Amino acid sequence: MVRKSELTEATWGEVNFTQATWTIPAERMKRKRPHVVYLSRQALDIFVALKTCAGGSRYVLPSRYDTDANMSKATLNQVTTLVWKAAQKDGAPLGKFCVHDLRRTASTLLHEAGYNTDWIEKCLAHEQKGVRAIYNKAEYAEQRRVMLQDWADMIDLWVKGDPALWVVVPPPSSPLSMLRPLSSPRPPIAE
Repeated sequence: MVRKSELTEATWGEVNFTQATWTIPAERMKRKRPHVVYLSRQALDIFVALKTCAGGSRYVLPSRYDTDANMSKATLNQVTTLVWKAAQKDGAPLGKFCVHDLRRTASTLLHEAGYNTDWIEKCLAHEQKGVRAIYNKAEYAEQRRVMLQDWADMIDLWVKGDPALWVVVPPPSSPLSMLRPLSSPRPPIAE
């Protein structure tokens, strides 16, 4: 749920494999505040695999031609274009989308599943405004960790062909909520 530049410029010094966190420093964040990403088991597995492929680069996603440079943001744009073209070739109902649409999709589907808006907004590194910004300094660390693990588990199920959107059952604000399938199929990922 991070921004494209936050991912392409990520370095191994930001990733804590023991705590399953990725801390993006303030200077790389839009709002100039450090941001902690809680890594699901699946995300952690991907980071481990990327580490083995990084060729000693300090970057999580090094440039193909120069391990002292990070991957270009345009590379991720190419990936989404290739995914869309492959879906079209297979007749899958996937509209053209960009990397940033994945943030919108995650926010939409997590809201549809009943997760707390504050947790989602914190994962997106959106800043609160007004009085809430003054009084609410909560990080929602455990809630975000659980929600992101649930999100990764939902994606795994979708990849396996389970079309259901999983929803939080009472209480929706509980960080240890149980999930159940929603009766209607999930909405399209991107259009």
